[in-house]
Amino acid sequence: MPNLGSLRNPTPRQRIEAQCARDGIEAVVNGCVEILVGTSVDPSLLEVLAGPAARSVVEGAEGGLGGYWPKVWALRGFLYAWSDDAIPAVLSVFAHPSWRVREMAAKVVAKRVVGEAFDDVVRLRHDPTPRVRAAAERALAALVESGA
Repeated sequence: MPNLGSLRNPTPRQRIEAQCARDGIEAVVNGCVEILVGTSVDPSLLEVLAGPAARSVVEGAEGGLGGYWPKVWALRGFLYAWSDDAIPAVLSVFAHPSWRVREMAAKVVAKRVVGEAFDDVVRLRHDPTPRVRAAAERALAALVESGA
């Protein structure tokens, strides 16, 4: 694990893995779940998940604390820190009004092979946003390939 202090611009993966090393995967996953279900948004976890962009969201920018960016970033967290305990939270966002949230949920399904999301992913193949449809196709392919 690199020392983040020595990195000029750590990637989301590097920041999230460093946070997991400090606090444990379970704590990071639980924090992401809390963001997705709307029970809590920890600004310090947002900074880990999003980097410098988190500051403007915490200060009220578009997609702010109650908006879509924290959910997108929490889902991105699941690309690098995972527990099956996160599945219900992931399943809860497939009908989210923001295409960015739906797209990232499909990416998580593809990476983590969340078989419980099969029907949701099939529905996303007809999403009005091309990027969501593409992510849904990749997720569906991953699910079919795995036999989920």
